[in-house]
Amino acid sequence: MVKWRGRRQSRNVEDRRGAAAAGGAGIILMLLRFIIGRFGIRGIILLVLIGGGLYMAGVNPLALLQGQTGTQQVAEPVDDETSQFVRVILAETEDVWSQLFAEAGGDYPEPTLVMFSGSVSSACGYASAAVGPFYCPADQKLYLDASFFQELAQRFGAPGDFAAAYVIAHEVGHHVQTVTGISNQVRSAQQRAQGEGESNALQVRMELQADCYAGVWAHYADRTSNLLDDGDIEEGLAAAEAIGDDTLQRNAGRRVTPESFTHGTSAQRQRWFTNGYRTGDVAACDTFNVSVL
Repeated sequence: MVKWRGRRQSRNVEDRRGAAAAGGAGIILMLLRFIIGRFGIRGIILLVLIGGGLYMAGVNPLALLQGQTGTQQVAEPVDDETSQFVRVILAETEDVWSQLFAEAGGDYPEPTLVMFSGSVSSACGYASAAVGPFYCPADQKLYLDASFFQELAQRFGAPGDFAAAYVIAHEVGHHVQTVTGISNQVRSAQQRAQGEGESNALQVRMELQADCYAGVWAHYADRTSNLLDDGDIEEGLAAAEAIGDDTLQRNAGRRVTPESFTHGTSAQRQRWFTNGYRTGDVAACDTFNVSVL
């Protein structure tokens, strides 16, 4: 079990859990304005009917029309165990990557991690929890619906603190790719790609590099921070196996189609995570200049 309790917690966590009500009110506001603008008097009649329904649901439609979208009702950040765990793991990644950047003569710009429930709006667009954890290069933020940890354990069969930590470290790996310019190079190459298969192949290499970067972090978390315990790395490898493209397709009852892969096979994800963990060397994570992944 990851020895995370009592450690420094990052200040770069934005807790938006409970903000769904505000987003829902904003959607209602846009819908009401559309109805009035599109249908005129008939829209007003329809609006009255909708207003009655809203009152029955406990929502004041007049407040919505005045632009009061209910943001004042957003819950305050919750200092629960999940939040504490996320803050500690993010802090641990900050410590490792700040040191590695400093050794290379640079500064590490710490990313923000956004915790949300159900859905979230980012600089990369609107996303639901169904997309899973993701990193948005446009605002340099990680987005995480904390319920994914439970899904990882129950649906994907990869329980444990380190399985969750691996997910966070992987998304931090995408941040490292962004600030070092790798992401832009890959996006440019994808725009020149001949077809979806070639573009997907580039994406796989980027995802496997992020897995390797997660392994690099684990190397230092284990050897210098004394964060990890017996069995933690095995939990990470189990998570990598559970979310490999081939495993996901097979478990969904679909034919395994390598040309559609975007993250790599289970074996590839495990291999590159292990490579980073064993070496602790960022240079060992160059997935773009190897012929066999």
